[in-house]
Amino acid sequence: MIYLKRKIDQYLLEWKKNPNHNPLIVKGPRQVGKTESILRFANDNYESVIYINFVEDPKYKLICEDGYKTENIIKNISRMDPAKHFLKGKTLIFFDELQEFPEIATSLKFFKIDGRYDVICSGSLLGISYRRIENNSVGYKTDYELFSLDFEEFLWAKGYDNVTVEEMLSHMKTVTPFSQVEMSVYSELFLDYCILGGMPAVVREYIENGTFERTLEMQRQLIEDYKEDIRKYAEGVDQTRILNIFNQIPIQLARDNKKFQISKVAKGARFKDYRGCIEWLGSAGVISTCYCLNYPELPLKGNYDESKYKIYFRDTGLLVAMLDDEAQEDLRANKNLGVYKGALYENIVGEALVKCGYSLYYYKRENSTLEEDFFVRTKKSLLPVEVKATNRTAKSLRTMIKNQNYSDIQYGLKLTAGNIGFAENVYTFPYFCAFLLRRYLADVVY
Repeated sequence: MIYLKRKIDQYLLEWKKNPNHNPLIVKGPRQVGKTESILRFANDNYESVIYINFVEDPKYKLICEDGYKTENIIKNISRMDPAKHFLKGKTLIFFDELQEFPEIATSLKFFKIDGRYDVICSGSLLGISYRRIENNSVGYKTDYELFSLDFEEFLWAKGYDNVTVEEMLSHMKTVTPFSQVEMSVYSELFLDYCILGGMPAVVREYIENGTFERTLEMQRQLIEDYKEDIRKYAEGVDQTRILNIFNQIPIQLARDNKKFQISKVAKGARFKDYRGCIEWLGSAGVISTCYCLNYPELPLKGNYDESKYKIYFRDTGLLVAMLDDEAQEDLRANKNLGVYKGALYENIVGEALVKCGYSLYYYKRENSTLEEDFFVRTKKSLLPVEVKATNRTAKSLRTMIKNQNYSDIQYGLKLTAGNIGFAENVYTFPYFCAFLLRRYLADVVY
């Protein structure tokens, strides 16, 4: 089985090199590659790897019976499995499926103080019980959030190296259009990525076989797995509400007005009854919530209406898997992303921004057609980001730039199927450049 190179690989190496590193908690939804990446790193860099999976081996939940100090936990693990060897300075202890036993987080303080062994914890749905984990280990852990593959990691999987990515970034910085060959190749790769999403198992199937065969089946199984997690981990009446929201996302994204309407989820549904359900899906790493700004100005945090929002899937492959059969056929046979009224483009850009580290915000002026899909910022200014399913004129973008009432906005970004360009203070980039926006904005002066 081929291993897909991930950005966490380099992060783990740097974590280990830091002589004062804390125990590490790797968060992320199910099947994004947490266990695979950590075990590969562990086996390459430690003489002894102690792997404990609290789902596969629930007996290990007893290792804290004598307390949370390192010597007590080591002693109990050794009693349960004498074959596990603890070598000072050469051992990694990997606690997997942390969501099944969040109490182990209390031990991280003692492992840090003891200092003899490195510790990594990992699990899905951690956001749901994370307050409990945080309380037990505050100040003695480092967090890392792992997503499904972004487009850069997808390019690596297809055999492209960092030189390719740097060349793409150079095109953006110098506002130099891509050649016809580059546009053709990168656009084709990006369309494949949009259809597949970034779940490692799905991407690996595509890479190994060179076709989309079986990928839809795998995506739909992932959907069922997520629904099963909701039934398993959500409590009481929230199970039904969470599932209703989950199933409504593609339906509501398909509308011209993509604002999520709770009233459409169920008869008599109200925001206050469903707010926690939306937060649950966000904490689980399944969705990203894009809030409507009160006014397009800095700062962004605190400047939004929490009752007005759009919901995007954290991995576009999940959205794709929920399309009807006719849309699936058109999408895979003709790579026609327009089958869903631009929802796929918007979701993929939202996904790219979240994977870059951005929070999501949009703006819709009351009693007006003025609307912007996303916003990003530099040190000094605010940049609206418009996602166009076609190469039409970005009217709202130009209105915002020219209107003196929006003093934080001087430039805008437009993402389309077309090439790089600049006109009327609007920078246009192909969709496939979205994953580079943060690096691009770090080096430009707006």
